[in-house]
Amino acid sequence: MGDRATKDALFEALASVAKALGNGHRAEIIDVLAQGERSVEDLAVEIGQSVANTSHHLRSLARAGVLTTRRDGTHVYYRLASQRVAELWAAMRDVAAAHVADLDRLARAYLGAPDGVEEISRDELAKRLRARDIIVLDVRPAAEYEAGHVLGARSVPITELRRHLRDLPADADIVAYCRGPYCVYANDAVKQLRKRGYRARRLQDGYPEWQRSGRPVASGR
Repeated sequence: MGDRATKDALFEALASVAKALGNGHRAEIIDVLAQGERSVEDLAVEIGQSVANTSHHLRSLARAGVLTTRRDGTHVYYRLASQRVAELWAAMRDVAAAHVADLDRLARAYLGAPDGVEEISRDELAKRLRARDIIVLDVRPAAEYEAGHVLGARSVPITELRRHLRDLPADADIVAYCRGPYCVYANDAVKQLRKRGYRARRLQDGYPEWQRSGRPVASGR
């Protein structure tokens, strides 16, 4: 039978993952890397931190075993250690949504009021894609689209949406998606499209949830 000290050590090791994720910037890093690998420099821009601070957070996550790295010349790229890490992040997010006071208010403050932003379920989108009667826009950065995207989706980063409007049929049904339920890109895209008279909705969550549900995906351009 194990003693108290060895049991304490065991549970401290188990808790090390939670400790590594117990920081808002690190949680955001996991959210970004759920889309695909990124360089340290790209991640620093995404989370609004210096490269030095971002590297510190990344080393903490790597020590906990939730990230792996590869080097390409002078650049270091990080990725999630496994799909289970993405599942852990999704579970933490769902628990927070259900039990953390004020989370809904904070989400509305960031995402904006949901007025005019209708959602479409994964089931309905999959059906419409099979029927080929809908246009799907991946409004994440191009690097994330290349790492993996909904099969049949077009890459239209939110920063480039305006110049792509002329390519969209006026009578089309359009769905935009991004990183997940707390990603603002899809909301912004739907609002821009509806303002210009398009029928537009956002996917109920995002690409990681689509992928984990076993829906058709592709990678590359």
